[in-house]
Amino acid sequence: MNDVTIEKGPDAAVTATGPDVVIATNLTALDSANMHLLPDENLPSDGELIDGAALLDRIHAFARRFICYPSDMASIAHVLWIAHTHLMDAWFSTGRLAVLSPEPGSGKSRVLEITALLVPNALFSVNASAAYILRKVADQENRPTILYDEIDTIFGPAARGNEDLRGMVNAGYRRGAVVGRCNTERGKVQTVELATYAAVAMGGLGNLPDTIMTRSVIIRMRKRAAGEKAEPFQPRVHEHQALALQDELAGWASSIFSMAEMAEPEFPDAIVDRNADVWGPLFVVADLAGGHWPQLARRAAMDAVMSAKANERPSLGVQLLVDIRTCFGTADRITTAKLIEGLLADEEAPWGDLKGRKIDARKLGQMLRSYGIRSVSIRMPDGSTPKGYRRADFLDAWERYLPKSGSSATNATSATGHESPEKTGGSGVADDIPLPPCGGVDHGVADPKS
Repeated sequence: MNDVTIEKGPDAAVTATGPDVVIATNLTALDSANMHLLPDENLPSDGELIDGAALLDRIHAFARRFICYPSDMASIAHVLWIAHTHLMDAWFSTGRLAVLSPEPGSGKSRVLEITALLVPNALFSVNASAAYILRKVADQENRPTILYDEIDTIFGPAARGNEDLRGMVNAGYRRGAVVGRCNTERGKVQTVELATYAAVAMGGLGNLPDTIMTRSVIIRMRKRAAGEKAEPFQPRVHEHQALALQDELAGWASSIFSMAEMAEPEFPDAIVDRNADVWGPLFVVADLAGGHWPQLARRAAMDAVMSAKANERPSLGVQLLVDIRTCFGTADRITTAKLIEGLLADEEAPWGDLKGRKIDARKLGQMLRSYGIRSVSIRMPDGSTPKGYRRADFLDAWERYLPKSGSSATNATSATGHESPEKTGGSGVADDIPLPPCGGVDHGVADPKS
């Protein structure tokens, strides 16, 4: 074992231990240092000698040559998602990969192209029929990894006639999910159950339905800014490099399968419920790879979850609860008239135009009853007893439905970013180094035949 140090300025020396594989806080430095490592054609087929952390490092370096990620943590999530597709029978659920952007030409298709070269049995489609994809996925012995570009044509507001495909994407994230069909043979109707469990990566414009977004690792691509450069992808030159990495990944996955099947990863406090379903397999991959990957995986998950919350548009009911809390201020009670006046005072809020009508006492009461809140007669300082609401009646709903304060989220992120290496298996990756989102190097290209 040799210590390797990368010099990136007077205060940025990073030391790591490993045979030629550099573990660095600056992932661009890591990619550059690991670029010379070649996919090893002489490894045993069972993958026994494959170093998982070094392999993920090289996949990371390869992908970043061609993809301008929106953030460094997005690149980590992408690599882990790719790796988890090689262990599908070890998981109970598989998060979707949603590569989205507000405008065309932001690199979504390139992400899917690179992904297709590294996952097992890739089925890359733009407009394949739902019947075709359903029957390909139903063959679980030869289960494909579905990569569907222009997914907005399936889930967009003008989409029609793709209910089967939408159902497969929705239901197929859990093992054991099926869709029922009827076939007619010789005049006799027979029922058929088609398995839908498969890894799915999607690229499209805008957003997807909440049922998909909450089951997805989301990468929001952007157009490249001035100065952001990526190496041109040339299939003739680069495909065999990617396929060699895919072979190594398959061998490594085979060698760790039994451990992946039994693993129970540790989750940061903010990764719960459906987020735990999505990120659990990725944490297992990172933990079994070791090195700095366990800590990077949890940082990537926290980054993705907090970003999703920041981009989340609350329901009308949740927005009402938020605005009512503002109207209350520090008061312990408020009249219905005063509350409606406060709601209507915000011209950007929706309360002045609910299907063409302003919110009134009846509509307010109807919306709040869904949360178990009702108006009562309240005694005011002047002795009057108008209808109104008590602060105490809102406390439970505010606690359950409203986002926690920014300080709580910050503390959770901070705690995760600085967890001890003993707990995460990480290598003390620093949180405060600015990391460029893209730009591989075009020298020392990994080539199994060089």
